[in-house]
Amino acid sequence: MTENQQAEAVARGSAELWLQAAREALLEGGVESVKILSLAKAVNLSRASFYWFFEDREQLLDALLAQWREKNTGNLVRRAEAYADTLAEAILNVCDCWFDKALFDSRFEFAVRSWALQSPKVLAEVQAADTVRIAALTALFERFGRSPTASAVRARAIYLVQIGYISMQANEDLRLRMSRMSEYVQVYTGVEPEPREMNRFFSRHGISAAEALSVQA
Repeated sequence: MTENQQAEAVARGSAELWLQAAREALLEGGVESVKILSLAKAVNLSRASFYWFFEDREQLLDALLAQWREKNTGNLVRRAEAYADTLAEAILNVCDCWFDKALFDSRFEFAVRSWALQSPKVLAEVQAADTVRIAALTALFERFGRSPTASAVRARAIYLVQIGYISMQANEDLRLRMSRMSEYVQVYTGVEPEPREMNRFFSRHGISAAEALSVQA
């Protein structure tokens, strides 16, 4: 690559740069804020450089949806399918998503669901994602011997509670919520998690069992 070609590449930025700016705009101001000119100002690039990577705004929005689908739905399904010795451990694997935004981004989820209120296309995407996620959770319970009906009901209980948290934009203290996780698992599964299972869960999220259990509801 010549020096001129390198300079042109720098001036254009990258698809990921534009996509990141679009995502931030969506999170901060909704889909109406995802405008090419505004994004160009945000990344300090020319408007024309956008078209090296995307045909138009619609293609950028499609890329945003694909990113949301891969991250939030993809990771939730992968956690539901992750190896576990017990049902309680399997549910704690899924609950990792609620505490690790690298796995499941709640702000992104809220933004896409808000967008769906304005777009039948996005609403269809959200409904499809809900179906896939609930199916993965249902399969998790069936894997541990629960009946199809019980599995479907428990899967919905877990999922709809979390979507409720997101929709309400609940801001609960991390340690308080952690202190309640054993009870949540019992409610969701009918099984009390072993202390070692809870300890591993707490450790994954950078909190000690002593810290979590010292919090009073």
